[in-house]
Amino acid sequence: MKDTVKYIIGRILFIFLTAFIILSLTYILIQCLPVDETGANDAISRLKLYNQLVRTGVYYEIPRNSPEVLAGQYKKSVDIQGISYYFGEYPVIIRYFHWLGNIITRWDWGSSTNISLGKSAVEIIMTRLPYSMRLNLISILISIPLGIGLGVLAALKKNTWVDNTISTVVMIFISVPSFVLISFMLIAFSKIPGWPLRWPSEANAAADPSYAFKAYVIPVAALCFGSICGFARYTRAELTEVMSSEFLLLARTKGLTKGQAVVRHALRNSMVPIVPMIIGEFIGILSGSMVLEQIYGIPGLGSLFVTALNSKDYAVIMVDSAIYTTIGLFATLIIDLSYGIVDPRIRMGARK
Repeated sequence: MKDTVKYIIGRILFIFLTAFIILSLTYILIQCLPVDETGANDAISRLKLYNQLVRTGVYYEIPRNSPEVLAGQYKKSVDIQGISYYFGEYPVIIRYFHWLGNIITRWDWGSSTNISLGKSAVEIIMTRLPYSMRLNLISILISIPLGIGLGVLAALKKNTWVDNTISTVVMIFISVPSFVLISFMLIAFSKIPGWPLRWPSEANAAADPSYAFKAYVIPVAALCFGSICGFARYTRAELTEVMSSEFLLLARTKGLTKGQAVVRHALRNSMVPIVPMIIGEFIGILSGSMVLEQIYGIPGLGSLFVTALNSKDYAVIMVDSAIYTTIGLFATLIIDLSYGIVDPRIRMGARK
């Protein structure tokens, strides 16, 4: 137990160190890109944009009578009611330490410069996070029993028409990306009158709960197909291997029926590599929903990340990246710990 606690603490510290390095490199590389001023065409919006950049440590205001302005050496300018404002650009390393200091001292990750001008990037992410998490949790909760159930059925009916049918369907759907599936499903469901082909607004969802429920069918189904096929394939492979092992044959010779041997021994041993896969599959769904959310118009993290990339809203990109990085790193720890839950003989951090 003591070794396990030490292992967990060590891994958590390593996760924070890894996340710090990843996000630092991401910020520095992003800041080397040009700032996008789309959506700030009028003078007032441009001034708001520059003021925002000054607050986040990208630009600093230069006095109008300074030698740099008089010599024409300035980076940015904007005219408001006939008055010119000038801005110089901080070096990337200065911006990095300013950004890091804001996070440490005030938990300020910066504000949006395009998606929602001046609004906190963390606040934008928090309004979008529930949509993605709800969608992905529903998908994984549906995929686990169906996928494992089909895998067990295929293994028990090995080399029969049931096994061949399941294996064929699995190989077909596991090769098709979720965004391709949702495109076909949108075409198919468009034939049904009144079926939602776009994510409904909050007002429409509140007015008609059945319409809101139906809106989940297409995206959840598109995400589920690949996961169900993945679980079915791995479960069949692992269970088939375990069922041909010597210890299961010994259990049968001691008087256990085939069903008892499978439930008491085969399933538990085959779950050792499958349970960690469940967590990994959740991360895969979360990443795969980016394009899907964009296609279906779901206001989640995935579509937000794509929009932020297209509009070069760097503050939102950084917070979104931090969410995905943190979830991915902590998932690796949970996967490692799950081995010990499934098989008590495995002890994390043990020296022997």
